[in-house]
Amino acid sequence: MEFRIAGTFIDSLARLTDQEQKLVKTTAFDLQMNPANPGFQFHKLDKAKDRNFWSVRVSLDIRLIVHRTDESLLMCYVGHHDDAYRWAQKRKLETHPRTGAAQIVEIRETVKEIKIPRYVESETSVQEKPLIFKNISDDELLAYGVPDEWINEVHQVNEETLLYLVDHLPEEAAEALLDIATGSQPKPVSKAVAGSDPFSHPDAQRRFRVMGNVEELARALDYPWEKWTVFLHPDQRQIVEKNYGGPVRISGSAGTGKTIVALHRAVFLTRANPNSRVLLTTFSGTMANALRTKLRRLISNEPRLGERLEIHSMSEIGKRLYELTFGRIQILTRDETRNLLNHASEKIHGHKFSSHFLLTEWESVVDAWQISTWEEYRDAKRLGRKTRLPEKQRVVLWSIFNQVRVNLQEENRITESGMFNRIASHLTQSKRKPFDFAVVDEAQDISVQQLRFLAALFSSDNLNTLFFAGDLGQRIFQQPFSWKALGVDIRGRSRTLRVNYRTSHQIRMQADRLLSPELSDVDGNLEQRKGTISVFNGPKPVIMILDNEKDEIQAVVQWLSEKTAEGIQPHEMGVFVRSDNELDRACQAVKSAGLELSILDEKVDTAFGKIAISTMHLAKGLEFRAVAVLACDDEIIPLQKRIETVSDDADLEEVYNTERHLLYVACTRARDQLLITGVAPASEFMDDLKN
Repeated sequence: MEFRIAGTFIDSLARLTDQEQKLVKTTAFDLQMNPANPGFQFHKLDKAKDRNFWSVRVSLDIRLIVHRTDESLLMCYVGHHDDAYRWAQKRKLETHPRTGAAQIVEIRETVKEIKIPRYVESETSVQEKPLIFKNISDDELLAYGVPDEWINEVHQVNEETLLYLVDHLPEEAAEALLDIATGSQPKPVSKAVAGSDPFSHPDAQRRFRVMGNVEELARALDYPWEKWTVFLHPDQRQIVEKNYGGPVRISGSAGTGKTIVALHRAVFLTRANPNSRVLLTTFSGTMANALRTKLRRLISNEPRLGERLEIHSMSEIGKRLYELTFGRIQILTRDETRNLLNHASEKIHGHKFSSHFLLTEWESVVDAWQISTWEEYRDAKRLGRKTRLPEKQRVVLWSIFNQVRVNLQEENRITESGMFNRIASHLTQSKRKPFDFAVVDEAQDISVQQLRFLAALFSSDNLNTLFFAGDLGQRIFQQPFSWKALGVDIRGRSRTLRVNYRTSHQIRMQADRLLSPELSDVDGNLEQRKGTISVFNGPKPVIMILDNEKDEIQAVVQWLSEKTAEGIQPHEMGVFVRSDNELDRACQAVKSAGLELSILDEKVDTAFGKIAISTMHLAKGLEFRAVAVLACDDEIIPLQKRIETVSDDADLEEVYNTERHLLYVACTRARDQLLITGVAPASEFMDDLKN
């Protein structure tokens, strides 16, 4: 007998208390070991439309809903007695007549009967707005996986009722309808071969899993459904498995699954090329650790793949390869660089260059492009720094920068850019490469020399060697530069993910107001945010501007208390601020709410039972059910200190762009609930969020 679990079961399990979950897991293990055990109290559900739904007693009040046949036992849902029975009475398991995929289908209600949640501001009758799918034939809707009995309701949907209807449909049907509504043409769901197992269909495998042994079941019960399965959408699978004619970049707004696509691409390349070595790299060590955890879940049945697939942050792999080739390395810190520049500039009297200008000119031009001669600096295009520098001023600047270069050589020190530059030069001449393929996550923040290093890793005759995933709207660390100039030309090979699985429609819509609907890189590659859809709804984000910090802290305390009362656990909540200077405000709010906290740094991950607090720069890669973004005050975001150091118009534009991106990243860490607060006069970005 096949023993399966459904995604609906894992979701419902997460809503129970820890003690209740322990009882459910014990029952689940016993069911797997011996489903015919006479000790189980199976109860047939008389009011259920599906005659194969049964109830299993877990405790006095907890009931497990299973679908039982002679061939299989499927755990579908768990909850308190009345809730579990209501769930079973409103659903049935069936095979879709067109696609052949197994689906748990909600018993049909009419659109007018669907209760629109309170966070919808107005409730307009169905007939007041155009019907979106009026001209889509029944046959087409069936081809997209819409259950037969929901066809009439789909025809009656307008833009206001669409999002509430799709909550009641299987994933493939919901996504196809959302695609049509946003102007895209979805692909029909693949048809199953006649007589094939309906659970083997690709869409069925998104929601049902066969549990082969107790260890696999234990792992499934310990993680949320989407984290355990390392979810991959069928459209994403096409991107993962495609044979490209050169380097490719996958883009998409926050929550569209770029990291998951990158992970699956790395595994696919490893599996498809038995003798290859694959590098999966990302921005930080913390994010690399998270990828390693996901990888272990993904390849648990093929652990040997992990021997040929390495996951490192860019800095880690750079330092490792450098030391293997050249020996120990001591990388210059940013503060040390600033001190060297200031010391060199003190020897040159009469110049008017600020310390900040010297540092940014060094980082963005001289060090980024590894300029080593006066002629190179004189002719540098200075991308991203548009204020023209006369040659006379450049001569003065080069005397400062060259002195720093001499000091570094004398002390045998090197910058990170210098490290990657030297590795790239070595690899270009070497016939033996340490990796055959590289997959890069968070590619929007890759540096000039990091990209040069990646390009040098591979020969031009292998067209699938470089795969990038990133979002220009989340670029917060690097100034833009031309990839094409470094030999990485992705023109014509860019792909955009448009289905958001992590962030509710309401939060995504609010956060997107911080960014332009279309972003472009230096080479002219466009990333369009238009057409992105979220597959679930939630409350509208709360935006509050308070009179003083005390009132703000009290408002956050009340919000955190409300979320806790709703059943959201502390480790499912995150609090973000612009910089270290505002961390105390966040800590006061969490402590005043009587909750424990954990302040994150670059080496610390979230902690069970504690609210995570961090700056916005460390928010990348994190995800919480509820997020509070505090201290969005005037002169805090955008940070006044950065604005005051601006030396040209391009710098000012860059400051505003990256500050917007920071706030966008923080807001999109929220899945269901978002609070944004500030003290009057609040940040100008608050007006953008509210409009």
